[in-house]
Amino acid sequence: MTTTIAYSDAAGLAGTELGYTEWLEVTQDRINLFADATDDHQWIHVDPERAKDGPFGTPIAHGFLTLSLAVKFWSELFDLTDVTTKVNYGLDKVRFVSPVTVGSKVRMTAVIAEVTEVKGGYQFAVDQTIEIEGGSKPALVARGLYRFYA
Repeated sequence: MTTTIAYSDAAGLAGTELGYTEWLEVTQDRINLFADATDDHQWIHVDPERAKDGPFGTPIAHGFLTLSLAVKFWSELFDLTDVTTKVNYGLDKVRFVSPVTVGSKVRMTAVIAEVTEVKGGYQFAVDQTIEIEGGSKPALVARGLYRFYA
């Protein structure tokens, strides 16, 4: 469910928990498309037969594929209205905690940790956790930085 807030209320959002996205299955097709887009065709990602004998018994998603899903998930969780520009400003910290095996389902939860005024708008520091359905540890934890300009 998307939390939609007006720009005029942005300053007070630090500490806001945004809930969870829907689950998303990470398919071999998605992994292969990411491999093509990044020219990273390491066998552990794209060769199911060879990956059977690898450390995870099946292909795993690229760590950066999992990270890239944070952009999709962020837009599912939060929207700030009355702005002219929304910018993915960067990351402060990223950890790839657990591999995402092909066929796994992942989702994200997020907390707006900080809201800082910047020239022309606000910067949000958002603590994001991508978890694996049935997993005991998250796939990824990151602090994303997003800017909203009025």
